[in-house]
Amino acid sequence: MIKGNKVIENNLANGLEPSDSITLTYDDRFRRRIVMRTDCGDDFLLDLIKTTELRSGDLIKLDNGKLIEVKAASEKLMKATSNNPLLILKAAWHIGNRHLSCEIQTNKLILRFDHVIMQMLENLGLNLEVINQPFNPEGGAYGDSRTTGHKH
Repeated sequence: MIKGNKVIENNLANGLEPSDSITLTYDDRFRRRIVMRTDCGDDFLLDLIKTTELRSGDLIKLDNGKLIEVKAASEKLMKATSNNPLLILKAAWHIGNRHLSCEIQTNKLILRFDHVIMQMLENLGLNLEVINQPFNPEGGAYGDSRTTGHKH
């Protein structure tokens, strides 16, 4: 089986031409070794030295020389907004206290859809909307990629 054992970060800057793409959810973009299928239907074995965060725009280099572009899949998410910066900060604290992955933007927080968390954020006074888009949350403060928990 053809192997992909190198990731070229963020193809936007280097201008390489991919021959195919692979569209992956947030969970599927954190891998080390797994059989994957490209958007055109070709299989390959992702075989990296360590578990790696695959970001949208990265390229996976196959041992046959082909390049596969990583694309982030749209997912069911929720967007919490407010014009009150203190309310956004309080919500971010509650989300972090629950070790939930969260994409932080000016005046909005984006996280995976969860009806319980949605109700909590509404009760805090935020405006909530269910959306579908790629999920790109903050990485971990203590790692070189994502961390969703830590040792106490």
